[in-house]
Amino acid sequence: MEQWFDVTKRIEASALAAAQQAGLDTEVFTADVRPADPRFGDMQVNGALPYAKRHKTNPREIAQKLVAALESDEAVAAVAEISIAGPGFINFRFKPEFFLNWLKAFSSEEAFRKSASRLYANERVVVDYGSPNTAKQMHVGHIRSIVIGEAICRLLEYCGAEVTRDNHIGDWGTPYGKLFYAYNRHLDEKALKDDPLGELERLYKLGSNLAAEDETVLEECRQELVQLQAGEAESMALWKRVNELSIQGLKEVYDQLDVTYDHYLGESFYRDRVEAVYQELKDCGLSEESKGALVVFHPEHKRYAEQPFIIRKSDGASNYATTDLATMLYRHEHFRATRIIIVTDDRQKDHFEQLDLTTSKWFEKTGRNRPIFDHVMFGKINGDDGKPIKSRSGDPIRLKALINEAVDRAYTIVKKKNPNFPEDELRNIAQTVGVSSIKYADLSTNRTSDYVFSWEKLLAFDGNTASYQLYAATRIQSIFRKVDPSDLENLELKATVFETNEEIALARKIIEFVGAIQVTIETLRPHMLSTYLYELSGVFSTFISADKVIVDDPGKKARRLILCQRTLLALKAGLSLLGIKTLERM
Repeated sequence: MEQWFDVTKRIEASALAAAQQAGLDTEVFTADVRPADPRFGDMQVNGALPYAKRHKTNPREIAQKLVAALESDEAVAAVAEISIAGPGFINFRFKPEFFLNWLKAFSSEEAFRKSASRLYANERVVVDYGSPNTAKQMHVGHIRSIVIGEAICRLLEYCGAEVTRDNHIGDWGTPYGKLFYAYNRHLDEKALKDDPLGELERLYKLGSNLAAEDETVLEECRQELVQLQAGEAESMALWKRVNELSIQGLKEVYDQLDVTYDHYLGESFYRDRVEAVYQELKDCGLSEESKGALVVFHPEHKRYAEQPFIIRKSDGASNYATTDLATMLYRHEHFRATRIIIVTDDRQKDHFEQLDLTTSKWFEKTGRNRPIFDHVMFGKINGDDGKPIKSRSGDPIRLKALINEAVDRAYTIVKKKNPNFPEDELRNIAQTVGVSSIKYADLSTNRTSDYVFSWEKLLAFDGNTASYQLYAATRIQSIFRKVDPSDLENLELKATVFETNEEIALARKIIEFVGAIQVTIETLRPHMLSTYLYELSGVFSTFISADKVIVDDPGKKARRLILCQRTLLALKAGLSLLGIKTLERM
């Protein structure tokens, strides 16, 4: 049964083997495996139609040849009945014994993880996400990069990859001159101790305002920056303290979100590596002077033919392009990355396309193996007015305040539903529900789409929300609290074959967990997994409403307890991959 862990891949392999046996052109034939209409089967192979169209032949005849070959495959014939529908759709209807045997074989989280870990074994992936600027509080716009990036990391690790989490913070550049000016003259030590990021942000804004009003102040800010860039000891010591306090403040929010980074390699880390980048690009003939700046052109690319990638400004200063190229090189050489994923909003699309183009040419000319590069983009979080969400004052909503409000709102709801729960448990449930609701609202949305932030929808106990998923998990655990421990012994030996439509539908949906993981990691779109979990919860709800679990018949009880166990297994594993912890009750 191990070979059937990923049912889609197993059917795809069988269909390709059948195509070869049937004498089809296997360089052209694709199986195109997908879930079938439940009226006709469980899985469907659609490859006969496009193949026949390309070869100008009858698709049903192609399908008949494939079915004949598939039915001669003993491994396939043992688990499924195969039929043809319409002009050439090939349907697989699994036998009830198959579902039970599959669930018996994958009876633990370890079994799932062990099989899934082969999908990305030997991959070394650097995931760059979060990436706030130092000396500033994170706002609501940062949440998407954090939760999407963390979900991708967890999914990659689950599938066997070695993952490095890198927070490429903005910790260098012009803002430090204004910050240092205000820090040295207007610092509130108590405020810095109580709220480091809040005080540093206040100082930066103050320095910026004073510089805008007074040329003398602006010049002093420039001198502060010059001293920092020159490596003056006092400036470097202050810079180091500011960054340490900033990371300390950032970690307070990351802890609430259950996110931990391996590295905080910001822009400053690469400032001594940019000269080597300039030299290599020049030596391999990629860069050229244009209007005093050092640039790379990509004339073969229509959109960038007239838009150069500026890697050194006309005043000789480096920029994001410079440090990002140095970062790509470092991740290749130091982390030996086979893949690099950067998670940012969609406004940076052009920058990262040009970065990828430049890196590809650079690495090819210098004989390096370029890692696969993915820019994972996301849209905006909007308010009811369709514009990016703001506070009542018109300022960006602080992420820390948003999390705290979510927890407070969740507490009110949970306490109303469970007034007799101990206070400590209520607080724990509220923390989990509040934080999970913020995460799930983001992860359940296609990341490239904008979405409207709504407290009412976010914390609802129905619909595709975290609360609904968490409640489904607690509902299953409540069943096990009612079961006699002896009933849980040797379930696999006692269970009889599934009979009811609801049993088979739930077994089928559990088996789809593997495919959901696969498509999520292939597309780097966590909403694919969220959608699956929502559907699984819905199918379980239908099953539990139709089929009583604790019944007298020991075989029936055992198989239904197996369904409950495996549903809980998939829910807990899936939610954990999205960064969401489950609860015992709520």
